[in-house]
Amino acid sequence: MNLRTYFKTGDAWVWLNAGTVAIALIMVVGIIGLIAVRGLGHFWPADVMQAQYSDFDGSKHVLMGEIYEEKIDTATRLREAGIDIPKNVQTVTRYSLKVGNRDIGGADFKWVFEDRLSSVAYPEDIVALERYEWGNFYGRLKEVRQAGAVVASGSKAWDEMQTRIDRANALRKEIVGIEKGEVGRINYHLDELRLAQRKLELSDQLSSSARETIASEKAVYEKEYEGVRQRLEKLGTEAARDTAIFVTADGTEKEIPLSKVVGAIKPNAMSPIAKLGTYFHNVWLFLSGDPREANTEGGVFPAIFGTVLMVLLMTVLVTPLGVIAAIYLREYASQGFITQVVRIAVNNLAGVPSIVYGVFGLGFFVYFVGGNIDRIFYPEAAPAPVFGTPGLLWASITLALLTLPVVIVATEEGLSRIPRALKEGSLALGATKAETLWRVVLPMATPSIMTGVILAIARAAGEVAPLMLVGVVKLAPTLPLDLNAPFLHMDRKFMHLGFHIYDVGFQSPNVEAARPLVYATAFLLVLVVATLNLSAVALRNRLREKYKALES
Repeated sequence: MNLRTYFKTGDAWVWLNAGTVAIALIMVVGIIGLIAVRGLGHFWPADVMQAQYSDFDGSKHVLMGEIYEEKIDTATRLREAGIDIPKNVQTVTRYSLKVGNRDIGGADFKWVFEDRLSSVAYPEDIVALERYEWGNFYGRLKEVRQAGAVVASGSKAWDEMQTRIDRANALRKEIVGIEKGEVGRINYHLDELRLAQRKLELSDQLSSSARETIASEKAVYEKEYEGVRQRLEKLGTEAARDTAIFVTADGTEKEIPLSKVVGAIKPNAMSPIAKLGTYFHNVWLFLSGDPREANTEGGVFPAIFGTVLMVLLMTVLVTPLGVIAAIYLREYASQGFITQVVRIAVNNLAGVPSIVYGVFGLGFFVYFVGGNIDRIFYPEAAPAPVFGTPGLLWASITLALLTLPVVIVATEEGLSRIPRALKEGSLALGATKAETLWRVVLPMATPSIMTGVILAIARAAGEVAPLMLVGVVKLAPTLPLDLNAPFLHMDRKFMHLGFHIYDVGFQSPNVEAARPLVYATAFLLVLVVATLNLSAVALRNRLREKYKALES
């Protein structure tokens, strides 16, 4: 068989298609694998190196830190940068060391030349601290103190410090729980009382009895707050009781409050099993903790929560609207010129850039609709806006509008594939058109509806540009869902994984430290989107099997 005949048989195009799909799949897996390796590797407890380093000016000093990155540069480029490199050297290996101790040295990272390192060692007594502020700290533990008095030193200091770190973290957790729970509840009710009084003032109905009632309720909450404040002060004093003295690489002693320490390890002395346990602990802290240090450290739980909640609300909003619109276009509207124009408009809306939807959402939903809602229903809150500012509700509606064309098109395609004989048979048996739609057409079109929802979720979960205008923020002090009525606060701003990636990657004051978190958060966003999609796919397949007999 010659080449021309082979192409005529169509086998060549089949193999070409299969090869293209295989290449695309390999590229996707490769990208996800790269993101996973670069992101998840950040949580592994790396060994800490100690070495003597000779600067170009002849000075020598001791360095201590993790080898963060290795880079090979040409000697020519370094000479052009003004660095004195011997003429016989062609390439130079450089290391980026994560030296930490930013409160002492001013920088987390330092680039060093491999050939200028000497006496490289990995002592087992080096301690790596993860702190709530100022990043990591590397040094040797000298002693543990309680209220300024030494309680342990030498070999006994390590176990004593770990016990006191656990105690300090437990107290900190209790403090945060009180601040978010009791203090948040009291402030919420005090603000409600303020608004209630203002509302009565605006309507000229603030009588002396109403004023006294509000004042008495306010006094109860203020008295409760005073008791909570005293508890917090006591807990804060107890948490700040313990400190530890560390010695840095250059011999500087540093006293660190254990209440500021997340955890302490000796990475060079840890076995692989111990490191694996620490690794999973770090991953859990990343998934369940709050961000800190301008989002360059800590966890991303508020961003996970905000992303999932926003997508669920968007799905609840877009699904009925898309299905109703598709049913009208397919089953009720006369198939004429106007209907065709509407279909073309819907298809064109699917190609509109997402930032346009964000601008529309800001102008129409936030300023116009939200502003009018505030003026009519919440005049007492003025000049502070309630719904006249970006928030969860407007973000969900904006993304519902953005993904609406996808749901309409997918649902209408499913409706068009339902055999006409089934509809006519239902009508012939005495069912009304509404009953036919509800009991015959919609169940059979459910897999197509779920396909549209899956596509909508996939697009909405990764959108960032419109959310920057209609509700997402760098750091949200409270979650949109809590125990204060009405429990789901649609007017609150929220965090989002996509915006978190943008903020950490491009707005971070500490780019080197933030880079691994960009990969880790990106991988997490892929997992969240995949989980939402797979859940919807599983539901669609279940519905498809359920109505397969009806289709046959």
